[in-house]
Amino acid sequence: MDVCTAAVAALPVAGAGLSAMSRTAASHPLCSTDDISEQLEELQLTLGEGPCVDAFARGSAVLTPDLRSVELQDHWAVFTDAALEAGARAVFSLPLQLGAISPGVLDLYADIPTVLDPEELGDALAFADLATLLLLDTGIDETGAPTGGPVSDRSFEGLGAYRAEIDQASGMLAVQLGVGIEEAFVRLRACAYTQGRRLADVAADVVARRLRFSPDAEPGQAEEET
Repeated sequence: MDVCTAAVAALPVAGAGLSAMSRTAASHPLCSTDDISEQLEELQLTLGEGPCVDAFARGSAVLTPDLRSVELQDHWAVFTDAALEAGARAVFSLPLQLGAISPGVLDLYADIPTVLDPEELGDALAFADLATLLLLDTGIDETGAPTGGPVSDRSFEGLGAYRAEIDQASGMLAVQLGVGIEEAFVRLRACAYTQGRRLADVAADVVARRLRFSPDAEPGQAEEET
């Protein structure tokens, strides 16, 4: 998405990522400018914690100038270590909002401790506003789902399939485990984290019946189908 590239060019950050998010379904990374920003989006989706998750829940920007601060390491114990290992040192998460609609979050990261001054923060918020308009214009509604409208950026072409496979896997797990969809998604996400894999890849294995979950197994454990 051009707005991510433009934000990196204009601000003292090394990369940017954008995720569609919803209060009723799994979040979905849409684009990233480099490998580290892609990892950050996937980490927060898989772990269910991090500045992106908090920014969406609060509806306000979450600015983390230094991930090595003790307070942040206590607050996001798993995400912080993983983000630092990936190469991020500072993360700035800006919710996308238009009235009551909140379709996602724009994440910016730096590889050194970084503080955005008032002018830079204002520019970052302007990029978030632009991302909001572009995201909604491509036909992504307030739940993060495609609406069938025109798609103007190829970054969004795989969103429907990505979401459908995760939702299908969650539904299959709900039947296997005898639990609700939300609990099934938590188990799916725990398995992805435990195995160090992308959530979408684990979902694909579940849908293809290469992976099966047992009600008696630990939350992050699954068995390969034979």
